[in-house]
Amino acid sequence: GLDVLTHALEAYVSPHASDFTDALAEKAVQLVFRHLATACRKGDCMITRGKMHNASTLAGMAFSQSGLGINHAIAHQLGGQYDAPHGVCCAMLLPIVEKYNIVAAPERFAQLAKIMGENTDGLSTRDAADLSIKAMRQMCDDVKIPRSIKAIGAKPEDFELMAENALKDGNAFSNPRKGTKE
Repeated sequence: GLDVLTHALEAYVSPHASDFTDALAEKAVQLVFRHLATACRKGDCMITRGKMHNASTLAGMAFSQSGLGINHAIAHQLGGQYDAPHGVCCAMLLPIVEKYNIVAAPERFAQLAKIMGENTDGLSTRDAADLSIKAMRQMCDDVKIPRSIKAIGAKPEDFELMAENALKDGNAFSNPRKGTKE
């Protein structure tokens, strides 16, 4: 489910986003924020699982046109290096990577906060954008995603090679802010 959210968010802030991908990504984000926590708590609820299926399909349609971003580029390295679940890798990185990306697209992140159900009335664009990161982190906490990549066995001695490879990953090229090895 958090891979779905990552697909939608990366599609939404991609420099290749369009009116079409925006509509798909916005609806996917909305569905994830309404249904993911319940789907995790009540896996036998077919209605909630159906809503998450719809979110997944919408997000897939969005990113197939706009691309993903550096969150996925790094998650591919973590998952490959440590044999960790892809969705968990994406989720652990999500609040950190998207906080990095806010600088390049603060208006997009402010809009995401509203879509996620955050009250942004009277806030500056940056403060509203920061609420989207807070909501992402809360969603990760709600579904029990570890906050540190140490939880999957990540070791600092592996970071340099993984960073080099992440920058070569095709998803890195559609990130709203150019990534660096650092």
